[in-house]
Amino acid sequence: MTLTELRYIVTLAQEQHFGRAAERCFVSQPTLSIAVKKLESELGIALFERSKSRVQATPLGEKIITQAQLVLEQTAAIKEIANEGKDQLSSPLHVGAIFTIGPFLFPHFIPELQKLAVNMPLYVEEGYTATLRQRLRNGEVDVIIVALPFTEPDVVTQALYDEPFVVLMPFDHPLAAQDCIDPADLDGHQVLLLGDGHCFRDQVLEACPNLQPSLEKRSKSRSSSQGSSLDTLRHMVASGLGITILPMSAAASHYSADILVTRPFIDPVPQRTVALAWRASFPRHKAIDQLRKAINQCHLGPND
Repeated sequence: MTLTELRYIVTLAQEQHFGRAAERCFVSQPTLSIAVKKLESELGIALFERSKSRVQATPLGEKIITQAQLVLEQTAAIKEIANEGKDQLSSPLHVGAIFTIGPFLFPHFIPELQKLAVNMPLYVEEGYTATLRQRLRNGEVDVIIVALPFTEPDVVTQALYDEPFVVLMPFDHPLAAQDCIDPADLDGHQVLLLGDGHCFRDQVLEACPNLQPSLEKRSKSRSSSQGSSLDTLRHMVASGLGITILPMSAAASHYSADILVTRPFIDPVPQRTVALAWRASFPRHKAIDQLRKAINQCHLGPND
């Protein structure tokens, strides 16, 4: 039994598909399949039920996979302890960010961080909150940038800044005549949102609960009202398919003012709190400090 084999079965349990699991583990599908079968043979039990469409852990397999997850977490902690005596700003820092933050924050803070920690290699990635949560626990990323609330055992969170939401619309839309938008003003308009699985969608619906009934009605009529990314939503608005709600950092676009305009909400303005999250056992506090400082120097907060 090896740590690699444990990593394979944990990833396979998450993906429920040999191909996707192999891709995440950077190995071929036969390599991963052989390793899983070898571990099952060593343990004398079947860890997974296999079908043409999916792979699912057996009841006993689930218990073993849970324990394997703990072993991997403790292994990551051992590596972190070993790194305590090293230069905290010379080892690579792996940073993850949710899809609705990463594309708009990375270009700003990366140059700043490279100035503050010139010898620290930086790796960045984007993902859903649930995916980044798991990768953080596995030690596959060191710190993630998410929207609060975010709770996870043995994980520290620290708020960075609050970011208001704005309404993006065509320049000639009826609501463009208003200086500020009341959430109730959105009733009766085609509001485009991200699809299920994006936490920003949930935050918008929490801030504007009046949108939920109309979304459900459009869903039943199969009317398109969802985008796969904030950039896609922006293009959909520019194409005249409706209006949308975006975080302020995502509202800027390459479209001119005679195509798209934004309007703020009335008080209390809907907003999200962007935060850092890292394992409590992560020993490189100086790296976290420099990352926080680089983001703060981007001036992306609400007072800009």
